[in-house]
Formats: sequence, structure tokens, C-alpha cells
Amino acid sequence: MQTIMIVEDDPKIAELLRSHIIKYGYRVHVVHDFDRVMDEFRNERPDLVLLDVNLPSFDGYYWCRQIRQESICPVLFLSARTGEMDQVMALENGGDDFITKPFHSEIVMAKIRSQLRRAYGEYAAKADERMLEREGLRLFPERLELAFGTKTAALTKKEADIIESLMERYPRVTGREDLLAKLWDDQAYVDENTLNVNITRVRKKFLELGIEDAVETVRGAGYRLNVSWVKAGEE
Repeated sequence: MQTIMIVEDDPKIAELLRSHIIKYGYRVHVVHDFDRVMDEFRNERPDLVLLDVNLPSFDGYYWCRQIRQESICPVLFLSARTGEMDQVMALENGGDDFITKPFHSEIVMAKIRSQLRRAYGEYAAKADERMLEREGLRLFPERLELAFGTKTAALTKKEADIIESLMERYPRVTGREDLLAKLWDDQAYVDENTLNVNITRVRKKFLELGIEDAVETVRGAGYRLNVSWVKAGEE
């Protein structure tokens, strides 16, 4: 049975979420001590976290960064804030999706199921481990790792999906619509800026490996893998 951890300081909202989620056969753990979020995360080892932005002591962005140091489990932010920058902040700090309050319970469940499928279910690995390679760049989709030379970068599921699409399409362009369809089951709830934020995060992963300008923006079309490291090695 998969475990959902709820970190929400409004007890009415927390109980509403808990009572609805358990109807679908999930185990639910609700955090009450907001100074011990990571202690409870380590004890429960949840498969997904619902994380409010506004929390006592430290906000949800802080706790998401702490979670990302130890886990790549899906994190869905909950917030009454509706500004675009709030959604950008959530994604930049390691979140996988952003749900605006007030929300419809069925939308929350659809997003939970979608993230669980992508992380552990029908979209996750079911056979021998795959490895994609382009000009010395190696992607291990099942491990969520990107490697180049002796360096390795840990990826989120969405980052791995984007890089996989770029490597599979190289040297062709990967369209924005194709990426949106690959990354989100229901594009109706995806803000246009969400893909831009994820592309920025992918570029940062390449920089961790010492690779600059690895993702080229093709105006009006999408993105293309730029094997700039090959040219640099030839100079």
C-alpha cells in the first residue's frame, strides 16, 4: 500500500484530504509537528508528499529542499497563492506540481495518481535497465541519473523525461507540445511557464556535469540537444 504524507497546518484541510485519499486505498500520514517534518518523512518513507507552502517556522519551499537532499519522491505543493512566481518558486525548489486552493478533491486525486504512475507505476521501468548515450553523455532513466565522464547528476522524474526526449530526438527538435504531453497527463492544468521552469532545471543539471549550452531553444518550435561538449573537445 502506497503512503501519502500530508504537511498542511490547517487541520480542516488536512482532514479533508486524508478522508478523501484513504477512500482510494492509500495509507495517509498527517504531520502535526511542523518542526519535525524531516524526522517524520524518514520514519514514514512516503511515496508522495502533499506540502503546503505556508507553514509555521519554515515554509514548504524549505522542507521540499530538505526532502530533495534525500529523496526524489513526488512532491505536490498546496497553496492559496495564485501568482505565477509562486508556482515558479515551487518548481525551482524541487516540487513536481502545484495545486491552488481552493481545490476540487478529484483534481487532487488525479494529480496524485498521475505522479505515482510516473514515479512507480505503468510509466516506470519494468524490464532491464536502459541506458541512452549521445556523444559520451549517458542517461539512466530508471536510476534517474545523468552521467558524463566521471561526474553524475541526480534527476527528478520530469528532468529525466525531458533529457530522454532530447536525446531520442537528437539532432531533431523536440516540440513543446510533445514535451507537455509526455510530462503531464492533463495539460489543461499546466501553466505555460511550467515547462520553461523545468527546462531551466535541466540546464542546471548539465552545468553540474560541466556542460554549458546543452539545451538549445528553437524559437517557435521547441528544444534541441546541443552537443556543445564535442565541439569544445575538438578545439
